[in-house]
Amino acid sequence: MRKKRKSYRSDEKVSIIRRHLLDGVQVSDLCDEYTLQPTVYYRWQKTFFEGGSAAFEKDSTREIKQLKDSIKQLENQLSRKNDVLAEVMEDYVNCKKKSGAL
Repeated sequence: MRKKRKSYRSDEKVSIIRRHLLDGVQVSDLCDEYTLQPTVYYRWQKTFFEGGSAAFEKDSTREIKQLKDSIKQLENQLSRKNDVLAEVMEDYVNCKKKSGAL
């Protein structure tokens, strides 16, 4: 029977990496303790270091990105409303023409 895989949350992964980097616990000891393959640990570490630059981004950069996304979403919504309004106005004008009011 196969053993069920253990799934680690991101904070658990960071905790394990921190123990190696700050506390000096050897990777082999961590892998034995958490029943990990060393390649899994090193993959986590690589991902951690590649994503580390996000931790140093200024909050204003994040806010600007969020605001740009919000503006884009609002522009799309406004465009859809304009399209609907144009269709309604066109139908209104056609009805007026048919009734002889125009």
